[in-house]
Amino acid sequence: MDPRYQPADQSFEGSSNFNSNFNLNFDGSNPNNNHARNLSGQTTRTNTWVQPSGGPYPQDQNPNYQNFGPNQQPGYYQGPVNVNGYPEESKGKDSFKDPTYVTERSVQPTPNESPRDSIDLDKEKAAAEPHDPHKKDPNQPWMAFGPRLKHFTWAWYTLTMATGGIATLIAVQPHRFPGLITIGAVFYIVNLIFFATLCACMVLRFTKFPGTFKESFTHEREALFLGPFFLSIATIITGTQKYVVESYEADHPMRGWIITSMAIAFWVYVFMSFCLAVFQYSFLFARHTYLLTKFMPSWLLPIFPIMLGGTIAAVIAKDQPVSARMPIIAAGLGCQGLGFTMSIIMYAHYIGRLMQVGYPNREHRGAMFIGVGPPSFTALAFIGMANALEDDFDLQGDSLLDANVLRTLAIVAALFLWVLAMWFFMIALIAVLHSRPEYFHLGWWAMVFPNSGFIIATINIGNSLKDEVILYVANGLTIVILCMWAFVLYHNIRAVVVQDIMYPGRDEDVED
Repeated sequence: MDPRYQPADQSFEGSSNFNSNFNLNFDGSNPNNNHARNLSGQTTRTNTWVQPSGGPYPQDQNPNYQNFGPNQQPGYYQGPVNVNGYPEESKGKDSFKDPTYVTERSVQPTPNESPRDSIDLDKEKAAAEPHDPHKKDPNQPWMAFGPRLKHFTWAWYTLTMATGGIATLIAVQPHRFPGLITIGAVFYIVNLIFFATLCACMVLRFTKFPGTFKESFTHEREALFLGPFFLSIATIITGTQKYVVESYEADHPMRGWIITSMAIAFWVYVFMSFCLAVFQYSFLFARHTYLLTKFMPSWLLPIFPIMLGGTIAAVIAKDQPVSARMPIIAAGLGCQGLGFTMSIIMYAHYIGRLMQVGYPNREHRGAMFIGVGPPSFTALAFIGMANALEDDFDLQGDSLLDANVLRTLAIVAALFLWVLAMWFFMIALIAVLHSRPEYFHLGWWAMVFPNSGFIIATINIGNSLKDEVILYVANGLTIVILCMWAFVLYHNIRAVVVQDIMYPGRDEDVED
């Protein structure tokens, strides 16, 4: 007899379930002869034929499987058994190919010693995904104000830079009303308070956390924001001219030494800002490497202070005596030329970056308004310095380059630059509206200060052309920029409260 057709119960010799009356002759016409019955008259599985699938089976496929049939006979069916020792139904299941098929013996009872740990799928997903450095960690711990001073960076001077620019803008408004100068004076005084407070916080940072003073000058990102410190000083000088010097009558005894003090402040400022432009860029060239595909307008900040030398000259020159006026105008023109020329060179990389890799990250697009500054401040400086010339000024004494001709050239150049500033303004505005930032950054103040210069340039052009339409447009833009100043100030205060800034990894003292 073929061993594949042996009765399955022969592997259980000596078992009480063995039926000695089993009929080995299969009769398809008589079912009673096909299935023998035990003494109780019930059919059992041990006296049924087992038809295994063809082919030999290995003996050690799985230790949980029972080998039915005589030992060393590979033809017998192998499969899982139940608690009674009988084969289990495994039709359509293959434990070697179907990992979802689990036998009873492989299932372990759930331990009762301790409850199962809960699984937070959101936390597991957050842990698996890398953290975006531009986004705030929603689980960041609360930190006291003292340790947060370590992250009080030079970028905070963008606050005083913008506030001082607002004070100067109010002072040059074309259509005045009673109390306008008082409002501007309030901004001027508030700016002084802000400046003193920021200086005190910086001193606390440097004394409380040794080593941060040197790091602030050498850091590849924070060091760029030394410029706003000097720009804040520039706005204080121009504000002092508008709200202090011009408040005195021409024959007032205090006016003489104040005017002299303003001239001294101008020359000290020019010297310091020139040193900043030379040595800071030299250090950055030697110490750090900046990819042009990551160009940001903030790279212009080290050259900005020297460029504002021309703006200061345009504001204070007209009240200076002639002996001091001409050197100030000449120096201011040179400073303005240096700053604007460097800006033009930087603009080439800036436009190339936008063409190659697109807009900056949404959190830093507010800084794109920095590009509005160089043409705007250059335009207002040209007109201001030309108007500061004496009416009888004649450079060569041949009436070719007299005051009137230079003033005309200044207006033409200012119009040329004003349109360029408008173009940069629209590019930045569209970029910000296209993808508005989610968190506050101190770079938001760039939406105030450069645009203040743009509005002052608009006012100077309107006054030179005696065009009331342009002047009323400038009034409307002034209202808009005042609203923007209040908007940014609110978010600045809120960011400090909710720890969006002045927090590890959230300020300009980290690489970006």
